[in-house]
Amino acid sequence: MAMQGIPSFADVEAAAARLEGVATKTPLIRSGSLDALTGGTVLLKAETLQRTGSFKFRGAYNAIAGVDPQARAKGIVACSSGNHAQGVAAAAALFGVPATIVMPEDAPRLKRERTEALGAKIVPYDRATGDRDAIAAEIVEETGGVFVAPYDNAGVISGQGTTGLELVRQAGEMGLTPHAVLTPCGGGGLTAGLALSVKALLPDAQVITVEPEGFDDYARSFRSGRREHNPAKSGSVCDALLASQPGELTFEVNRSRVSEGIVVSDAEALEAVAYAWRELKLVVEPGGAVALAAVLSGKIDVKGRTVAVVLSGGNADPEVYARAVGTAPAS
Repeated sequence: MAMQGIPSFADVEAAAARLEGVATKTPLIRSGSLDALTGGTVLLKAETLQRTGSFKFRGAYNAIAGVDPQARAKGIVACSSGNHAQGVAAAAALFGVPATIVMPEDAPRLKRERTEALGAKIVPYDRATGDRDAIAAEIVEETGGVFVAPYDNAGVISGQGTTGLELVRQAGEMGLTPHAVLTPCGGGGLTAGLALSVKALLPDAQVITVEPEGFDDYARSFRSGRREHNPAKSGSVCDALLASQPGELTFEVNRSRVSEGIVVSDAEALEAVAYAWRELKLVVEPGGAVALAAVLSGKIDVKGRTVAVVLSGGNADPEVYARAVGTAPAS
């Protein structure tokens, strides 16, 4: 059953049942040092420890599971800079079907290699001049495969929403109720899934997006009330968050459920990567660390509050990661 239109919380619950025993129930971590630093309670949802190293596996598997088996057998086609690519490749392999990924030439080498290792075929393109959607459409036309969008897909959004479902339940088991949930945001699929879950279970909690400078299309879209474009297609160390504009479907979900958008610099994202390595003993890629960066930089006031932060991915480019932790201050 392929889901169409705007998903609901019931779709998230159905996705959770579909992912049971397949996706990892990632831990919700509390750090004494981070609480002391911020004066509040910070809960970290470590999707860095998810299958394929990011939350993306959840949505990819759920979406592919919803495709008619005969159509699925012709293959899955996707566009991604790396994390959705790996999620789709892993999920397609579990279903025993081929996957083709349209991937920018400047995607981190580690992400390309892992995508290929999972059995997917990569079709490279120039991020600055190429049209990945047009390339993917040609592949679908040639192969008869099924396109699984990285965020503008109801099945993908519902799968990502299981992150929020787990987060709220885990916080409750700790006797805590988040006042706000901060999430990295690119096209908005994770945000939309989280918003569906969090607002259904905790109506008074805020959902807040965090984006890198120069790619703050969501923050600007919330202010204008319409989907804004980013002027550039590349140029941030947060390679996982370089969508050109909010997704049509994701923006419809997020515009009424997200409280605000925060923007952090590349330097702040790298500082968060270093902090996660030094204090939390977690490997987080820059794009996956922007929500933590918003907390560490004081762009959200945590004092006296309980704030949940999604660490969305840990597939860090080795050179960028070395740069981040190599300049980290000594404890």
